[in-house]
Amino acid sequence: MDMGHFKREEMARCFRENGSRCRECPLKQPADKLPNGVEENLSALVENVLEPAREKLGMPIVVNSGYRCPLHNARVGGVTNSQHMRGEAADVSCEDNERLAKILEENGRYDQLIRYKRPNGSIRFIHVSWKRNGVNRKQKFDKR
Repeated sequence: MDMGHFKREEMARCFRENGSRCRECPLKQPADKLPNGVEENLSALVENVLEPAREKLGMPIVVNSGYRCPLHNARVGGVTNSQHMRGEAADVSCEDNERLAKILEENGRYDQLIRYKRPNGSIRFIHVSWKRNGVNRKQKFDKR
């Protein structure tokens, strides 16, 4: 599977806050143990959203969180039906999060675009999602 500038390992890793691998994550097993559809959803997210943004941005985009197993998702306070658990979402950042958010918005290919902001108003990271199947809602908002 070609993911351009993005590696499968960064899109489909599941780590706890201290950086150690999630003990419940299926990725502690061979890579082919991802739940059904996750690999295809991750590829669609990269192809439609992340790779076009990376090309336009001209600098690396760091994937802070892509696929999450249900246990990891619960531990970080993710919603019960999180798109991360289906491989449809990634939390990303780069050296210029403001510009990245603008590029993602201008591209117009997203289901959700959530800018997580610091108290000073700057963007800490961006949650972006893409549905391979179904309608992409183009929801956009900020969270602190």
